[in-house]
Amino acid sequence: MDPSYTSLTKDEADRYRDPGLPRRPSTTTGASNTTATNGYHRYSMGESGNGSGSDTTALQSNQHVKRTNSFGFDPNRLLQEESEGDHDFSYDPHQDRSSNRVPLVPYKSKKKRHFGERSNNNNKPRSTQPQRQGEYGRISNDSFHSGYSQDHGGSDEDEDDLDFGQEEEDVGMMTGNRSNRSGIGNHGRDYEETEAKLPDHGGSLFDSFLNMANSIIGAGLPFAFQEAGLGMGIILLCALTWIVDWTVGLLVHSGKLSGRTTYQDLLEFCFGKAGLISISIFQFIFAFGAMCAYTVIVGDTLPHVLQALIPGIEDWPVLGFLARRSFVIIFCTVLISFPLSLYRDISKLAKTSAVAMVALVVIIIAVVIEGPRAPMEIRGDPDAVWSFARPEVFQSIGVISFAFVCHHNSFLIFGSLQKPTMNRVKLVTHMSMLVSLLACLILALSGYLAFSDKTQGNILNNFPSENFIINIARFCFGVNMFTTLPLEAFVCREVIETYYFPGEPFSMKRHTIITTGLVGIALAIALLTCDLGFVLEVTGGFSATALAFILPPLCYLKLASGPVWSTKKIAHLACLGFGIAVMILSTFFSLQHFMAPKDPSSKCSM
Repeated sequence: MDPSYTSLTKDEADRYRDPGLPRRPSTTTGASNTTATNGYHRYSMGESGNGSGSDTTALQSNQHVKRTNSFGFDPNRLLQEESEGDHDFSYDPHQDRSSNRVPLVPYKSKKKRHFGERSNNNNKPRSTQPQRQGEYGRISNDSFHSGYSQDHGGSDEDEDDLDFGQEEEDVGMMTGNRSNRSGIGNHGRDYEETEAKLPDHGGSLFDSFLNMANSIIGAGLPFAFQEAGLGMGIILLCALTWIVDWTVGLLVHSGKLSGRTTYQDLLEFCFGKAGLISISIFQFIFAFGAMCAYTVIVGDTLPHVLQALIPGIEDWPVLGFLARRSFVIIFCTVLISFPLSLYRDISKLAKTSAVAMVALVVIIIAVVIEGPRAPMEIRGDPDAVWSFARPEVFQSIGVISFAFVCHHNSFLIFGSLQKPTMNRVKLVTHMSMLVSLLACLILALSGYLAFSDKTQGNILNNFPSENFIINIARFCFGVNMFTTLPLEAFVCREVIETYYFPGEPFSMKRHTIITTGLVGIALAIALLTCDLGFVLEVTGGFSATALAFILPPLCYLKLASGPVWSTKKIAHLACLGFGIAVMILSTFFSLQHFMAPKDPSSKCSM
């Protein structure tokens, strides 16, 4: 379709720059466009009643129209570029800031730019698109630039309608002081900052699937069934998987609307300083709880492997300490995990998801094979296996939430896609949740049916130390844990740096002190307790439920237009209430259980 040349009055040009203002229909057509003395000129895409006659003919023949209006605007200053398809034009404030001139530059409607893609011409200022009234409300310029996929007009077969269960007309962009405070109103600044943080190349769907699935599947799911009961455990696992899938989509949807590309930025955009503080607290507790849990797992797994490799080593008079739990934890933490945690850039460690998935597959296979073979004396009560529900159901929600929460990584995972459109984002989420649900069901049922009420927080601890297949799983699991711990230390350190030292230059002394403190405290906690179930309950019940069930619907309710108490937002309000109730009750019962344990004589094997 050939573009036609039209003119706009000054008021119409102002409305063209801000589509949020009511548009006054143009009354000039045909040849009158060529003689307008008070008009701004622009190209249109064949609009009815706009552009005809000599101007269209001149453009089609690539002739320059020598004409200047009363504002001194020369149409030859319009930048023209060819593309496959239609053109559209937008106001560029960087090209000419004089009051007399309103330069307009074209952008390609079919051109898309995704995360990680750089501009070919760094010296040429980027054009700022006008605010556009889209399907989901008015989205600001920088919000549109920093979204998951920039589609300048037209549609793409991979671009989805962002339908995660919300009604399109209900979603509106929040404007006003918050936009200015968050930097959305500063043309180009947010986009430059966001672009500088993005990777130079993206990953495939399978890479993103591995990252997300690896952050979900864990060995603590059989313990969740032991707390909830068989029937309630299956119901909770399936229901929470569906809720997590929905809230991940809700979170990414809210990030797209607000133009934010991290969980922290989204909360700060929605709730200001209070939002940043809340997300910092919950993310720190979750990451630090994971550090403690991983250190406990190292002490639960590797000593059994050493005892199997060197029979009787625990009875040696001099070297017997090598197989002790405390020594293994200190050795692996101080000599392996701590040096890795000191890295400023641990992107190479983040690429171990495939190896971690192999370890988890080995654990599942080992439990499925060896569970039915376990000696009867170490199994639990056979009658207790078929109990539908147990009193510790709220604690089990915390354990499952700890396993399934991946919201703090969702922006990074989806942003690493080569083509991060919403269809692909939903595909990665659904694939990861489905595979994780099946794997967790197999692992949970195999472990719980074998040990029933004696199922421990780490299912591998239920098996004898001399079991060869289980020891292979223990080795894989332990190695995975002390190499994954630095990733959680990185999250904790970044939360502290961002909150207490924003904008300050890097300091190796501060970096080392923070890292040493984090790893040292996690090491001390792991030495004092061997109850992995308690760590999972508290961390999952308090922080994971907030990250997965409270903050995502809260952000959407803040961004969405219309009354909060509407029928279209019942699901979001229900999820919010569910998350608050679980966080309070699960944390309370977990602390109560820890203060009065069922077996006071139980101690960690040092």
